[in-house]
Amino acid sequence: MAVIPLLKNKSSASNTEGRLIPRKVQFDWAETPLEWIPGQPFASHFINEINMILPAGEFWFCRLYNKALPYVTDDKLRDDIQMFIRQEAMHARAHGGAIAEYLKAHGIETERNTKIMEWLFEDLLADNPLGVKTPKLLEKRWLVFRLGIIAAVEHMTCVLGNYALDNTKWDEVGADPVLLDLLRWHGAEEVEHRSVAFDLYQHLGGGYISRYYLSTIVVPMVIGLWTDGAAHLMNQDPRFANEKLSVWKPKMWLRWAKESKSGHLPHPLKLAAWQLPFFSPWYDPVKEGSTEKALAYLNNSPAAAAAAQTPLTAVK
Repeated sequence: MAVIPLLKNKSSASNTEGRLIPRKVQFDWAETPLEWIPGQPFASHFINEINMILPAGEFWFCRLYNKALPYVTDDKLRDDIQMFIRQEAMHARAHGGAIAEYLKAHGIETERNTKIMEWLFEDLLADNPLGVKTPKLLEKRWLVFRLGIIAAVEHMTCVLGNYALDNTKWDEVGADPVLLDLLRWHGAEEVEHRSVAFDLYQHLGGGYISRYYLSTIVVPMVIGLWTDGAAHLMNQDPRFANEKLSVWKPKMWLRWAKESKSGHLPHPLKLAAWQLPFFSPWYDPVKEGSTEKALAYLNNSPAAAAAAQTPLTAVK
């Protein structure tokens, strides 16, 4: 069996220092209020939508990465990918648990939002999109195309991970510690493995031009899906129901911009601006975060500290 080096080799396709660690975390949602940021219902709902966006997508990441493994010729990158799969599977399970044990327990209707995400990843972006058989000659190209989508999304999750690690406003107002730990544990692991998706995309031949055009689709799509789902949550709250918020209405975006002044959400334009580095030909995910800062949080995270350091079963 090949020995995996703890430090990346100069000739390696991997830019991840050290070995990624899958952490089998658990969260107890019994005491978490729906308005988990006190006095901030808009921000609470907006961030809660993350729980519905992520599970279907992250399980899809895992399935695609298992399909990509046979094409990987670099030992360190292969190990990165295997650990990435285990981390992402745990992210999906943790957010799925939040849907079942937290949001539904508070009477939130979640099926509408989760079904949109399931359709996107299980039908539109499936191996045979919308049931149309992919020609054998195009199978790898379709795989690499979708790996490019993952690379773009992983840049977004990295910058949001930085935001979660750095935002002290939530602590200042006494935000729920369990949901904060979920966000920061997940965000820290996104920063920790920030290079893997981009390394794999390049290793399998993904180029700049296709990455550029993919980004122009992925960035607005993700922000739009997040806003649409958040509006659906808010419309279930009597305090927002009369506003009939929608991703298609300017007042949703204006309200988001206004609410961001409190420091509990990034401004929509700032969130979009954070994606610009990915459009550069010189993009380097290593520069987009600090592994030391991520590990510093993971070493103190209540959920991560309580987790048994046992490998998770890769998703097939």
